[in-house]
This record gives sequence, structure tokens and C-alpha cells, in this order.
Amino acid sequence: MPVVDVQPDELRRLTGHEDKSDEEFKDDLFALGLEFEGVTDDGAFQLEFGPDRLDRLSVEGVARSLRYQYGDARGVSVPNTNDPDWTFVVDDDVPDERPYVTGAVVRGVDLDDAALDSLIQLQEKLHATMGRKRAKGAIGIHDLTMLKGDVLSENASGNSITYTGLEPDGDTFVALDSNDELTPAEVLEQHATGRKYADLVGEYDRYPAIYDEIGLFSFPPVINGRRTEVSTDSRDLLVELTGTDQWTIDRMCNIICYALAARGATIEDVEVQYETGTVTKPDFEVETKHVSHDRIETVLGVELELDEVIDLFERSGLDANAELGEETVYEVSIPPYRVDVLHPLDLVDDVGRAYGFNELEPRYPDVGTVGQRHERSRLEDAVRTSLVGLGFEDLLNFHMISEEENYERMDVEVGSEYLGGGEPASITEPYSEDYTMLRTWVLPSLTMVLENNTHRAYPQDLAEIGHVAHRDDDENTRVAEARHVAAVLARHDATYEDAKARLAALCRDFDADLETPATDHPSFIDGRTAAVVIDGEEVGVVGELHPKVIVEHDLELPVAAFEFDLSALA
Repeated sequence: MPVVDVQPDELRRLTGHEDKSDEEFKDDLFALGLEFEGVTDDGAFQLEFGPDRLDRLSVEGVARSLRYQYGDARGVSVPNTNDPDWTFVVDDDVPDERPYVTGAVVRGVDLDDAALDSLIQLQEKLHATMGRKRAKGAIGIHDLTMLKGDVLSENASGNSITYTGLEPDGDTFVALDSNDELTPAEVLEQHATGRKYADLVGEYDRYPAIYDEIGLFSFPPVINGRRTEVSTDSRDLLVELTGTDQWTIDRMCNIICYALAARGATIEDVEVQYETGTVTKPDFEVETKHVSHDRIETVLGVELELDEVIDLFERSGLDANAELGEETVYEVSIPPYRVDVLHPLDLVDDVGRAYGFNELEPRYPDVGTVGQRHERSRLEDAVRTSLVGLGFEDLLNFHMISEEENYERMDVEVGSEYLGGGEPASITEPYSEDYTMLRTWVLPSLTMVLENNTHRAYPQDLAEIGHVAHRDDDENTRVAEARHVAAVLARHDATYEDAKARLAALCRDFDADLETPATDHPSFIDGRTAAVVIDGEEVGVVGELHPKVIVEHDLELPVAAFEFDLSALA
């Protein structure tokens, strides 16, 4: 985990608590989850951080968290920004491997030696963590007064710089810590920093480069030019970030901006001009997440009043509104510098820290017992045993699938009312285009197995009890999850009656009343399809797969199938 050097005198100044002793600070920092590792030669605290709170990688971020802990600040704070005067023009020659850029202009910053050291440390710690050693995102900070912006057009005011691609042996510039004019290729060969990061761009046909009217001044993600080097005399800064992921560099930019704003600086927007349009940065959008009151109390093991929970959220630097109903749910606003809040449990953790984990009283569980199977697990095993007894081969498929397999190849529209038509719970950055979402039903997985098994002997009777999910705004997590039972019968004489007979036998094993009124479903043949109604509740579908679905999966014989919610047999 990262270790950050923090000067206690800077903490006193930035928190406004000049009377705090070093020992008091150590106790307060430990309550935030920052562990004291020692003292540097110049008296700075060495603090070990959890990898989640990257906004605390500088003394400014630590001071902000302490101010919330002390009650000196409350709720979400978003810096005001001035209108943009600078534009980043993204040229079509930018390397495809590193297409994204963001940034900000920072004016009126007071950079003494301590502030400059903190800014450099924050830059390098962000490179090492979020930036994945500059591979995913890299930060360049420049003295704005040393830049001369191009005029965008005769009818447009303001200045612009250009993010483009450069031949390895193209234009020269003087890099930081150098006195020689070097091409990018020469930087990678001769400069110590260039050799260190040469692997990041060494395979590119064209290298990333940023120009102003004077010429090349930044070679991201490797090194900046000496012309725009920041010093304690710098008062206006240009912050630019490039990378392989827009979300990552936007959040890195936010953390930098918040740190400089804590020094009294004013943040100024920049416009990023792509061929597809223009966007304004930095992205200070406030996100929202939800968590229930019951979940907070259950996890923390304490009873809390509604107003008390809202107060604890505000002392964590968040805002919260209570939505009253059958269950009290908090809509929580997340500030732009918080990159760690991904799940309701992250919100519970913030409430717990504001309450004080040391204030929680240990207690024995209400019921002492040995571990045993969950009732859902018992039900799954029983249903699985019955399916095997009915002649099905039990399968276990991936819960992940693609939109094409889940919807298109099954002839089901996204958002439709049919089984499997729910809105997808998608993966923001999927590792593979074959696995981009959680499946909304199980039958697509079984038909994919049949498609891959055409070289096997028939009949093929397959079944699976598996996890499914779809978007549901009524759920705290915004995703509804369930376990489904699905089965297919692939044989030359497979009919609706065959599938219904197996389904009826399964229901009899669990003393469940089955009804099968006629219905329609795009994956099944009209007139050969019925709803699965168990104990008076419609929970699934049974029928013969439509020829369109069969042909789409390269099957050459009929397939009968059923699927329903496992909980109906409980």
C-alpha cells in the first residue's frame, strides 16, 4: 500500500488546528484508517494508506478528511469553476492506444516549497496507483505563463493547445532535467526518465505529443518539456492528463484540482475538442448511490436515528436525503474526488468511521450455532437431484454473457415484458466482448451449449440452476437478482408435452400446484407455449423453441424447454 509523507505543520495550517500535538494527530489519523509508519529526516509523518482513499495521497486531502472528522466542514463541496479560456484540440493523428485527454487551468495558486513538494508527491502517487505507473493515466502540470496558445479561429477568442501524434524522429524539445534538444526517440534512449518509461510507448507508430503555438512542450506519458517547468514562482498552472481510460484520468484530474483548490487556487474549465464534438472539463459531476437504513444498522450493529445517520454522512463529506417508505433508503451524493465509493457497503463504512469504530461495542451473536447449509442451498440441491432423476444432465454455466447471446439470438427485445427481457446489468469495462453483462435468464446459456454440442449424440436433455439478474430501480443495489431453473430437451421428437411432463413431475416432487395457461414468447412457437404458474403465481415459461432460434444456433432438430424462478418451489 502507498506510503505518503505528510508534514504535521502543514496539517495544522490546512486544518486550522494550530494547537494539535503530533500525538493527537496520530490518533486522529488512525481513526481515519491511516497508519503511522515513522518520521522522515525532516520531521514528516510517514502514513500508510488503504488503496481505496486516493484523495488522501496529499497533505491537502488528509487535512480535508480531518476537517470533516472534527466537524469543521460538512457535506459535499464542489469548487466553483470559471468559464473556459483554453481549448485542448484532439487531432486525428493521436495514437489509437492513448486517445483520451482531460485537464484544467488553475489560477492564483500559492506554491511555496511545501506546497510544491506536496503537488509533486501527489502527482507521482497518482501515477503509481490509479495511473498504473502512467500506463493508464499520466499527469502533466505546466506553468501557464510559459505557454502561448494558438487562436482557434478568426471568430473565436481564447487559446488552444493541440494533442496529436508525432513521428519518433520528429520535432525536438528540451525535456525536464536536460539541456539538450532531443527528439522523442532520443529521449527514450538517452534520458533517464525516458528509458524508465520507454516501454509505455515504444511499440507505438506515432508518439503522443502536446503542442502550443511555440512548439512541442509535453511528451506524455513520458516527460514534460523544460520550458513549462513549474516552480515556486508559478501562479497559474495548466493541468493536462492523457490516458487509455477517460473515467480514470477524469478522477485523477479531480483529485489534483481539489488539492490545489485547498491552497486557495481558482479552477478554470477547459474545453476538449474532439472530431465528434466538444466537452467541458474537469468533470465535477456529483454522483448518487443508495443504501437502506436497515443495512447500515445491521452491518454496524448499532441502532441509529434517521437524523443521526444524515449527520454522520455529512461528517464524511457526503450529502444524504432519506426516502421514506416500507423501507427507509438514503440517496447519498458522492463528491467528485471520491473514487472509492462503488457499493452501498462503502457508504456504510463511511458512516461507521464517522460514528467511530472504537465506539462500537463487541457483542456475541444473538444465536450461537454451528455452520450449516442455507435453506436456498438445500432447495437447490433437492431440485437438482430431482432434475437428474428426470433424466437431465446437470450443467454449470458462466453467469456472464453478451447482449447478443442474451437478447438478439433469442429474438427477445431489451426491456420487454417477456422472461429474459429485463434491462441488463452491464459491465462498464468488460474484459471480453463475449462477457459484457449478467445474464437475465438461463435458456440462452443452455442453447449455447446445444450449439457447441452438435457433434454429440442425441437426445441431449440438459438442465441448470443458475444466477440471473436485471436492472431494477426499486432495489437498493438497483439490480434484482434471482436463481432460475431451466431445462432443454433436444431430440427429433421433442414437443411441448415432453417439456410440460418433466416440469409437472418436478412440481409434484415439491408438492407445488402447476398450471400452464397459454401465452406467447418470442423465443417460442405461438400455440406451443404456456406460462408456468406455480401455486397461483406466474414464474416462468414452457414450450417449443421457435425455428428462428433453432436456426440461429445451427440446430437441426426440435428443442422443447422450460424456465422458472427457483423460489416458486420453496
